[in-house]
Amino acid sequence: MAKAKDKSPKTLIADNRRARYEYAVEDNMEAGIQLLGTEVKALREGRANIAEAYVSVEGNEAWLINANIPIYAPASQFNHSPTRHRKLLLKRKEINVLLGETQRKGRTIVPLKLYFNKAGTAKLLIGIATGKQTHDKRETQKKRDWQRQKARLMRENG
Repeated sequence: MAKAKDKSPKTLIADNRRARYEYAVEDNMEAGIQLLGTEVKALREGRANIAEAYVSVEGNEAWLINANIPIYAPASQFNHSPTRHRKLLLKRKEINVLLGETQRKGRTIVPLKLYFNKAGTAKLLIGIATGKQTHDKRETQKKRDWQRQKARLMRENG
């Protein structure tokens, strides 16, 4: 008898909802993040913003750039810089895949979600995506509105 996959509970810290609107996400990948102690404590408070962040592959390393993790007030002088570059912990093969994908026309790497996994380590869900054009964004909005309206009608009449 095959075991069912364990759906591990994830504590969501930050969600980049704008990325799903701006980009058509084709593939997802989970990456660890190299963090300082005060950054982990600030994340445990649920304070982070990855809406303006992006991932860059430089040399043999992947970096999370422009993610905002606010300072942790009780740490006073031992605090971190809120928008510093953070190294992503990926295997060499995964970095090579990301590098190959970004060299294709119009592809970019966007952070989608920042969360703590079941073991309590901070993880970043990144997506390989292509930018949407204006008419694609309008189509996405129309589909979302129709789904919302359909659900409302089903609740009222069903």
